[in-house]
Amino acid sequence: MADERIKIGIDSAIATLTVARPDKLNAFDMDMLKALSSACDTVEADGNIRVVILTGEGKAFSAGGDIKAWGAMSPNEFGHQWVRFGHRVFERLATLRMPVIAAINGHTLGGGLELAAAADIRIADTQVKIGLPETSLGMVPGWSGTQRLVKRFGAQVVRRMVLGGEMFTADEARALGLVDAVAPTGTVLDAARDYAGRIAKRGPAALEICKLMIASANGEDNGTAVEALGSILAAKTGDMKEGVAAFAGKRPAEFKGEW
Repeated sequence: MADERIKIGIDSAIATLTVARPDKLNAFDMDMLKALSSACDTVEADGNIRVVILTGEGKAFSAGGDIKAWGAMSPNEFGHQWVRFGHRVFERLATLRMPVIAAINGHTLGGGLELAAAADIRIADTQVKIGLPETSLGMVPGWSGTQRLVKRFGAQVVRRMVLGGEMFTADEARALGLVDAVAPTGTVLDAARDYAGRIAKRGPAALEICKLMIASANGEDNGTAVEALGSILAAKTGDMKEGVAAFAGKRPAEFKGEW
């Protein structure tokens, strides 16, 4: 049975993923992480979807990881099961073939900010607070807070959140580059849908290629973009078609250098 705390809504070319655990400020447990990973697989497999919106239900975008979900884990379990798995799930979101917009509807803390950072575009409600409070609990950001966030936002702003415990308003976050736009209270999802509509009108193949190239330029993909683009190019060549046909026919390939 699907975990109903991760909801998928599809409206034409736009999919909306909603973290729906409002009584816990949309904090994640292990089952929710698994459901988010599954939701990413679902939307990526749908060839009609060109944009994904990610948002939260209730008054928070996400408070990150549920302390009750990891607080009793052994150090080994915490590092290998919780942190590494969460890393893989957020990387799955970040590397979706289509652009992802985070509609930051409420407070976005710790793992919630790491979740929002996996999106390509972030639009925040004017009343949100954003920060990385992990060190106040004697822990460190574990879902790429010191890695992806530094690459995307710069080291100094991450230092201010992690070392100094600073929390930023939506307007401050925009000035620092943490979010791309600020929407009046209660309108952030509409703003995200408007932006998604703009993206959906553009060439989906070009968008996918650009997303890969930008990730490569930003040092985020560890070679994935280069190999993905190279594979797509090779798959379109006459030489590859000949190679596959020769293999199926159990004969030597006769390559002609055809693109």
